[in-house]
Amino acid sequence: MWLYFATAIAAYLSLAATQTITPRTGWTLTVDSFQSGTGNEATKMLDGNTTTYWHSQYMPTTAALPHVVTIDMKRIVNVNGLTYLPRQVGTLNGNIGQHTVELSSDGTTFNTVAFGTYLDDRSLKTTPFTTTPARYVRLTAQTEAGGRGPWTSAAEINILSAATYTKPATSGGIWGAMIDFPIVPAAAAVLEGSGKVLMWSSYKPFDFGSWGSSYTTQTATYDPATGTVSQRTVTNTQHDMFCPGISLDSRGRAIVTGGNDASKTSIYENGNWIAGPDMKKARGYQSSATLSNGNIFVIGGSWSGGRGDKNGEVWNATTNTWSLLAGCPVAPMLTADVEGVYRSDNHAWLFGWKTGSIFQAGPSKALNWYTATGTGAQKPAGLRGSDPDAMNGNAIMYDAVAGKILTVGGAPNYSNNDATTNARIISINTPGTAVSVASVASMANRRAFHNSVVLPDGKVLVLGGQAYPIPFSDNTAILTPELFNPVTSSFTSGNPMTVPRTYHSWALLLPDATVISGGGGLCGACATNHPNAQIYTPAYLFNADGSKATRPVINS
Repeated sequence: MWLYFATAIAAYLSLAATQTITPRTGWTLTVDSFQSGTGNEATKMLDGNTTTYWHSQYMPTTAALPHVVTIDMKRIVNVNGLTYLPRQVGTLNGNIGQHTVELSSDGTTFNTVAFGTYLDDRSLKTTPFTTTPARYVRLTAQTEAGGRGPWTSAAEINILSAATYTKPATSGGIWGAMIDFPIVPAAAAVLEGSGKVLMWSSYKPFDFGSWGSSYTTQTATYDPATGTVSQRTVTNTQHDMFCPGISLDSRGRAIVTGGNDASKTSIYENGNWIAGPDMKKARGYQSSATLSNGNIFVIGGSWSGGRGDKNGEVWNATTNTWSLLAGCPVAPMLTADVEGVYRSDNHAWLFGWKTGSIFQAGPSKALNWYTATGTGAQKPAGLRGSDPDAMNGNAIMYDAVAGKILTVGGAPNYSNNDATTNARIISINTPGTAVSVASVASMANRRAFHNSVVLPDGKVLVLGGQAYPIPFSDNTAILTPELFNPVTSSFTSGNPMTVPRTYHSWALLLPDATVISGGGGLCGACATNHPNAQIYTPAYLFNADGSKATRPVINS
């Protein structure tokens, strides 16, 4: 174990408003090893010089992984993040891959506040997490990002902090450790059986490319059982799966359609990506829904693959083929977006219903029934009350037995206009018949680009979004979640999330009744890339005194 001292330096990083770089005055740090005689002492991590770096010992003997850096700040600080700058000169040897970040007030008991896997490059890695008072910060490198050897190196490490701290009450739910990914996960699905979270970006880990030119997708998988994050580049399906349609079929397989390679279909089954048949219409930002007969219906999607005429088609799960549905026109479900059909047929709110039918609840103010049998059919279902077009809003079926759908937020146009606080309940029954729409208490916050998840107790958790939606921006981001109670038809607010979740974010229910919320961005060198996720534990998993509740057991 090696002990070092640090002096204060000035540094300049792009940080959230609640994060500042903590002065290093008086700090000491320990490392498990360093390479002597080469200028790679641990103090190089705190010298403010990006051309110097610490390196674990590699001669005359090689110190084995894991490698540990522990910083003693000599006082309690409201810590809410860590930045790690990999070595900026020479090879990439020692770049940290899988890692954990832990905090302690006494140097003895440490609690994990972040973990995951960093991308293997020279870019600055920022790991934000929930504000926690601590004196000691410990970074443990468990793997070398490129698998080149049992080494670890670092040019600079900074600790981020907040001016104040308020302990969150469990009644508002608790945000857990931040999970770092080697990609910006713009899409995700929870896998049947394993409960793993499959995520992907585009042909690059932190950026997207032009339509129909890349044929590659960067993916990552988070395993909640082991707390590990793995990475994979998918080329065999020749499909850049950025901005796709996503459905799980009756066998629990992820069926991913369109996007950048707008005609393609990719199927994820048993840990492998399989190329499916091309759709009849090239699409991006289309919507898809799994039907009661196991087939999958898609409609819309003029973001890529040409504009307009994106009528419905259906994938047959038995024959693995796509068929156009002449009787399922897209025109009745278009919004009046100022950007025209390029945006007005995006992100339809689709629900597979009885006897192979589909209900379209938005985002257009006009509601519609579709049928995907034969050549298809469409029938108007009225308006969503007084609600305007609600692009980038949410619709969630919270009671599948009673056919109850909650719609929340959205905006008349895709971007550059105010979102609404509106909430409606749509009740559907026999396909093709009239539906009822009821207004309920509004949300406390205007939202678009948000995400909503129905919880096991029937409530609906609404997360993230913007009051004034602008792609690739976190301005006007809403950090406070809201919980809709269908018994009282009202919303209550929870504890704020750590990271803005806006454009290209997502949220999913995990098998243990927690919610994972992640992603946002995917815009290259922009300041709004969020290569991470965080797990929210709802209040129902705590006792009134804040202790963890006894987990329910399914006996039969």
